[in-house]
Amino acid sequence: MKFSKKFLSWAWLLLPFGVLAYHFGPGQISRNLEQVESKITLAQSAVDLGRWDEAVESYGAALEIISTFPESDWRASRLKKIQTQLTLAKAVAGMSVGAIPEAIEILEELLSSVSSEDSANSRMAQEIRAALAKAQYYASWVMRLEGAEEDEWKPENEAARQNYRLLAESAIEDGDVEGAERYRKNLEAVIRMGRMDLSELQGLPLPKECSSCKNCSQKRRKQRESRSKRPKEGEQPPKDARDAGAGRRPDGSGS
Repeated sequence: MKFSKKFLSWAWLLLPFGVLAYHFGPGQISRNLEQVESKITLAQSAVDLGRWDEAVESYGAALEIISTFPESDWRASRLKKIQTQLTLAKAVAGMSVGAIPEAIEILEELLSSVSSEDSANSRMAQEIRAALAKAQYYASWVMRLEGAEEDEWKPENEAARQNYRLLAESAIEDGDVEGAERYRKNLEAVIRMGRMDLSELQGLPLPKECSSCKNCSQKRRKQRESRSKRPKEGEQPPKDARDAGAGRRPDGSGS
């Protein structure tokens, strides 16, 4: 289960920098676009050399520049696409320096955002789902080695299984025989790892991406706790406990 460098490169063939620069015309925004393109070039060079920290830094710098662009006109949709591609690439690169829990959280939000948009983003959604499935697979592996209870690592493994199953089914529907076979093999690997005895898993060579991941169980636990505290859609956030006794007394008078 190695990440292909092509995975991190295909998106940039689609980036419409020339078109954007032409429509933006001369000025600060046009110059900023050139800076974004320069940061992406640096990031891809870092990926080719296996310098993942530098890649993460360069992708992050490009995202920072894009965040300063205006969102009030027709160009926002194109910039949004570039932003999504950069966020995906940064998360994937981050996994190679051990930021697996962080990648899962980012990719889950990114997938939710893309899936809620039109079908033109289906290819992007598949790329994000594939990266998410891999991150979940790695997380379950590391969490098992860290001694996490089954009710903690098993959901990660199950999420990876479901995502690979969806990807395989989608590839079959699209007539992508090679992709379907690749996702099927990944699906089998996820299932096999989930059924292994811990002693058997400990005897396997650790994936390179997992070797730098520390305290994965603790980080995922904190992420789940933080998510559970967020108000659900339509719910009002809880009031400050300090104000719980304020207002009217039981007899109807003020505080």
